Amino acid sequence: MNKISESEWRSRLSQVKLLALDVDGVLTDGGLYYTDNGEELKKFNVKDGLGLKLLMQAGIDVAIITASTSSSVLHRAKKLGINYTFIGVEHKLSVLENLCHKLNITLEQVAYMGDDLNDLPILQAVGCPLTVADAMSANKSSAIYITELAGGQGAVREICDYLLKN
Repeated sequence: MNKISESEWRSRLSQVKLLALDVDGVLTDGGLYYTDNGEELKKFNVKDGLGLKLLMQAGIDVAIITASTSSSVLHRAKKLGINYTFIGVEHKLSVLENLCHKLNITLEQVAYMGDDLNDLPILQAVGCPLTVADAMSANKSSAIYITELAGGQGAVREICDYLLKN
């Protein structure tokens, strides 16, 4: 659901140089799966993965910034070729600000997708704040676009496709 005019939406998308993502609830369905040995497993959507690869091929950087410490996040990022992966992050906005400085871009040139309360500081700071259909209501209030799909169900691909069109 687009919460701004179509022309404003296109304008914001055209400025994006970096798509930054949360993991649990965005790249995954938010469920945590455990083996009998206590190993944590996550389910990622292959359509999201291809969308991210296409986005990077088009010259838009991708970053993962998550509070999760699961090594599966690192494995998925490596498989997709994502160069900027930050796990175990408590203060996501400061990590994003440092990355923007490194990439010589502004927060206005960032699209960020987050679904829960720890994502709010970034959503309120970037030029293109996004969230998923099953996000917390505060995130939906802060986002300019709410995906039709839920986290882990192709929501990231939905955003990738919009960015690729613009």
